[in-house]
Parts: sequence; structure tokens; C-alpha cells
Amino acid sequence: MNTKYIDLIDQTYYFPQEEFNLDGEHLQFHGIPLNELVKQYGSPLKFTYLPKISENILRAKNWFANAIEKNNYKGKYHYCYCTKSSHFQHVMHEALKNEIHMETSSAFDINIIEKLKADGKLTDQTYVICNGFKREKYIENIARLINNGHQNCVPIIDNYEEIDLLSDAINDTFKVGIRIASEEEPKFEFYTSRLGIGYKNIVPFYENQIKDNDKVELKMLHFFINTGIRDNAYYWNELVKCLKVYVRLKKICPSLDSLNIGGGFPIKNTLAFEYDYQYMINEILNQINITCSEADVPVPHIFTEFGSFTVGESGGAIYEILYQKQQNDREKWNMIDSSFITTLPDTWAINKRFIMLPINRWNDEYERVLLGGLTCDSDDYYNSEQNMNAIYLPKYKREKPLYIGFFNTGAYQESIGGYGGLQHCLIPQPKHILIDKDEKGNFTYKQFRAQQKAEDLLDILGYDVDVNNE
Repeated sequence: MNTKYIDLIDQTYYFPQEEFNLDGEHLQFHGIPLNELVKQYGSPLKFTYLPKISENILRAKNWFANAIEKNNYKGKYHYCYCTKSSHFQHVMHEALKNEIHMETSSAFDINIIEKLKADGKLTDQTYVICNGFKREKYIENIARLINNGHQNCVPIIDNYEEIDLLSDAINDTFKVGIRIASEEEPKFEFYTSRLGIGYKNIVPFYENQIKDNDKVELKMLHFFINTGIRDNAYYWNELVKCLKVYVRLKKICPSLDSLNIGGGFPIKNTLAFEYDYQYMINEILNQINITCSEADVPVPHIFTEFGSFTVGESGGAIYEILYQKQQNDREKWNMIDSSFITTLPDTWAINKRFIMLPINRWNDEYERVLLGGLTCDSDDYYNSEQNMNAIYLPKYKREKPLYIGFFNTGAYQESIGGYGGLQHCLIPQPKHILIDKDEKGNFTYKQFRAQQKAEDLLDILGYDVDVNNE
């Protein structure tokens, strides 16, 4: 009988895969010996594999280059990184090795942009696309960046007051974009995005607030839908509506020359993941070519704002199974040495699923289990793999430690989880390891942050802390 865990995986998926393979009974991720990582640093831990960031950027650039050639597309392509996915310096520095541009979401993002410029990582030629609802501090910071010479900073207008606010704060002329408030998928609780300006109002908005404003030059139309770039009728319908607005605007606004299609490329969340990125990009450019040709207007330059796609597949988390609780005849709970709510908050907040695989013991028999976190909260669990409706792991044995990994967790989890701050039930933030390669192709390891200690949390809470008291 095929009762080993490796047999289960072989029967269910094509395995090994590009990023996953086995060394004996131990899992490797992009060749990283994860079992050795655990031996060196212990668990729980989080890690970031930096080369994957550059790899995904270059993949996307190549897909767009192929599509531009295939479609004889006359516009240029600009890759922007969506900073809110992960603001960490090590992420930014790795991404910026690849001649990319930046997209921001709020005021303090601009402080990061200024720091990167001071460090020589960005220049005035780098596009900085400023999305989000702009409160006073955000307006002030955008204006400071532009007034200091960064003419390629392009605020994306989100509401009707922002043109006047920016005009008052910026000394000379400046460029802007307009965000389209797209209509949401029918299953949503609301019909129109709260972000941007409605399709029917964009041309009147341009005519009333931008056309005769000598300080403002409209350069970009911004289009993004919440469900991302998907090959379905909803996405193509919204794209066509966006393109109709673009050609109407272009005919009355010669300075308009760019279309920002936002982010939304999916990342791998199961070993059965399939998505034809090249086909989608080819078809998007084809649709733009067709619409602009019919309207007899030049095609726009294309901007994207990939966040999760850039950084998501670089991240992972490793836990040890501490204990197994048999709660009834059918349910076995494997308890991890951390918390899902605090370290992978999307599993709790939006029921998101990541790739989950054991790090060791692939040659052992398997069993069906549920996974529970350490907090005293009934929602701190991870109960099923998206495509299998169950979790199977090597059988729990107290004398044989079992480690499990969650992969492609690099986007949003730290910021949503409140990295470095208070954690639910005061569960400490795990240590964080940065993994890179040296010039010879050997892996390098660096501890970015140690696991939180009691005094770190007590200090946040306002208690007098004796640093010598562990």
C-alpha cells in the first residue's frame, strides 16, 4: 500500500516542481535546505528568499517585452512595485536592482522614497505613482517631493478635492493621473469601488478641473479591479469600459499618454496552480491595440503595479508541531508553536490559503489533521488545503519532531500582523531570516530580527521594564 506522505503528494500533484524538491526525506525550497535552516535557527521562524523578487520582476518584464513585439505595440512598458505589499528595506533594495518604478499608498511612503533617493537607489527619473486617498500629510509629502525636483512623481487623483489641494501645495507645474472607480463583481456587497472617480464623471472632471488649470498636466488613466487580472468576462468587460474612457479623454487631452492597469497578477497558492501570464498580457495589449486603432488614437504607455506578484513568492514561515490533541473520534488537532492570527493573518481575516508542506519526514505514514495556533481564540486555526478540502501530514510522533512550512507568504502578512508590535495573546513575533546568494551561487543567511522578548511587549504596553529580567 502507498501510505507514505511522499506517495500522497505523487498521487495528487506533479512533483517535484520548479521551487520544491526533496533531498532524501527533507523538503527544499528553491534549493534551500529548510531542515538545516531549522537546525540553525530553530522555530518558529520566517524567511525571505531575496533572489525570487528579482526573478519575478524579470519574468514580468520579459512577458511584456514578448507581447509588445508580438502585437507590434507602439507604447513602452513600466514596471512599478506596490510598496504596501512589503515596505522592508531588504525588499526595496532587491526590487530596485531591476530598473523599476514605485507606487505609494500613503504619506509615510514618501519618506521611504526620499530615503531611497538619499541612498542612491532611486533617481529623479524614477516614476513615483501616488495612489490612495490623500489627507493633509500625504499632500504635503507629495508636494515636497515634486518641489524638490522629482517631476516624475505622478499623484493619482482619487477624489474631487485633490486637484485644488495639490495645486496649492506644489510650486510649479505637475503631472497627475485619474483613477477610475471600477464596478465591482456582482457577488460584492457594493457595486462601485470607493476608490477613484466614476466612469461617467471622468471626462466632465477633466473639463471642469484640469483642462484650464495651467499648473496641471493629465498624463495617466489608472484602472484596477479588486479581483485582479483574471481571464473572465468580468475583467474583459471592465477593461473595455476603461479603454472607451481612455480614447474619449485622449481625443480632448493630448497630454494623456499612459494607462496604468494596476496590479492583480495571482501568485501560486497550491501545487496545482495554473495561470497563463503570457496569454493574459498578449490579450490585454491586443485589446488596447484594437480599441485605439478603431478610435484612431495612439496607444498608451503601460504601467503596472505588481505587489504580491513581486514579493509574495519570496516569503515563508516554518513551525514545529508541538502536540496533538484528539478532540473526538474524527478530529485530530496538531498544535503549532506560534499563531496563525499573528503570523499569517490573512488565513484568519480572509480565509486565504498558502502552500503548506512538511519540512521533514516525507517517508513516514500520513494522517488527516487540523492545525491550531497557540492563542486562546477559537479562530486561530488553519483547516484545509484549498484544493484538497483536508490537511494531511506525516503522523504525529512525540519522539520524532515534525516541522511544517507555509510558502509564498511574503506579501502583506507582516504589515497586517503589526510587525514588531503587540501580538494577539502576546504571542511573540518569530525571528526573521534573510536568504540570499553570493557571487558563487552559495546561499547566505542573515538574521534580520530576533524573536520578540517579554520586555519588547511590556515596553509597548507602558510597563517599566528591567532589561535584565528575561
